[in-house]
Amino acid sequence: MSILRKPLVTEKMTAQAETKVKHYGFIVDPNATKVEIKKAVEALYEVNVAAVRTLITNGKRKSRHTKRGVVEGKRPNQKKAFVTLQKDQVIDFYKNI
Repeated sequence: MSILRKPLVTEKMTAQAETKVKHYGFIVDPNATKVEIKKAVEALYEVNVAAVRTLITNGKRKSRHTKRGVVEGKRPNQKKAFVTLQKDQVIDFYKNI
C-alpha cells in the first residue's frame, strides 16, 4: 500500500500553495512516519521537501434514521501530512487532467 493516499485539494490548501511559502497537504497512511512521507513526496513529485508536519484527525460520528430505527456509526480516523517545499519548488496536481 502506498504511503500517500490522496492530496488535500481544498480552498484553504490551494491558497497556502499559492503563497510565498509552499504548503501542500496529503492524506497519508496512519502508520507512516515523517521521514517516509518526505521520501514518498520527493520520489513521486520530484521536489525537495523542507519540512513535514503531521496530525491525526478523529473520525466524525454519524447517525441516520432508517426503518429499523437510528443507526449510529463512526468514520475512520485519518492522518494528514502538511509538507513545506524548499524555495522555487511547486507541485502541480492538475497537470495530468
